[in-house]
Amino acid sequence: MAQPLHADEILVDVELVRRLVGRAMPEHAAAPVRRLRSSGSTNSLFRLGDDLLVRLPRQPGGSAAISKEAKWLSAFAPRLPVSVPEVVAVFGPDRDFPERWSVVRWIEGEHPGVVDQGSPADPRRQDLATDLAAVLETLWRTDLPTGAESDPSLRWYRGEPLATMDQVTRENIERCRSLPDFGLDLDAAERVWDEALALPGAAQRAAPRWYHGDLAAENLLLRNGRLTAVLDFGCLAVGDPTVDLAVVWEILDPPAREVFRKRLGVDDAAWLRGRAWALSITLMIWYYWTTMPDRRASRIAIGRNILADAGHAV
Repeated sequence: MAQPLHADEILVDVELVRRLVGRAMPEHAAAPVRRLRSSGSTNSLFRLGDDLLVRLPRQPGGSAAISKEAKWLSAFAPRLPVSVPEVVAVFGPDRDFPERWSVVRWIEGEHPGVVDQGSPADPRRQDLATDLAAVLETLWRTDLPTGAESDPSLRWYRGEPLATMDQVTRENIERCRSLPDFGLDLDAAERVWDEALALPGAAQRAAPRWYHGDLAAENLLLRNGRLTAVLDFGCLAVGDPTVDLAVVWEILDPPAREVFRKRLGVDDAAWLRGRAWALSITLMIWYYWTTMPDRRASRIAIGRNILADAGHAV
């Protein structure tokens, strides 16, 4: 059994997954099952045989994201210039598991590494920047279906104006101050946040667009340095898409960020709001400080990249 990440964690192990699969997909009952080390904080992930992946929500209420993916992924798959997970089946709650869960096709690839702001620029990151910009260009320009703006299943806090994050971001700064050897200048972080709140559009609703909502290295796959897949559309929503820019301070070095920005045509205010979203999300790491050491290290690296980009010594 993996270490729980949440107080209300739904505990799942290999034997439970075998039972679920045996009842729901008896044709795969004999296939090997193994937990993925890279399981995220939202779903527990288990590889099923060579070709399938089982995704089970970690917390009560996770069924909503599973259902959202099943509804929308098939619509985006032919539009996006990279692969997205193909949903094979969605199953209802079982006597052993209280939420809906899904099985998707396995996609081969590797996650991009996190940028270290002290390392030399890597020209290959510019190819990744071009690929990522093409994905967002397509996603953001996809027409909204009738009723999408009022559909509560397509609203999420990350599509609201940046200013709505002010209180929680400041609370998270104070939580991070209590952590030993945090590794980030929190006074500088607070100054960057203050500056962002004064930006045009920080307190206003933007024209609604589709946005992914959780673009991060762990939700991207590469082959030979090129972006081949975007994963986990459970946070797909309609609103201000600026939060999707946050990933560039995780996986792109400064020259690659500029390639990305020019390709996508992002203005100064939106770019800096995206950087502020990256900072706000980074400061949530106190929640996973002891349970997700890899995420902890990546978030500190992102914070250092943001402070360097903002002209603060790190």
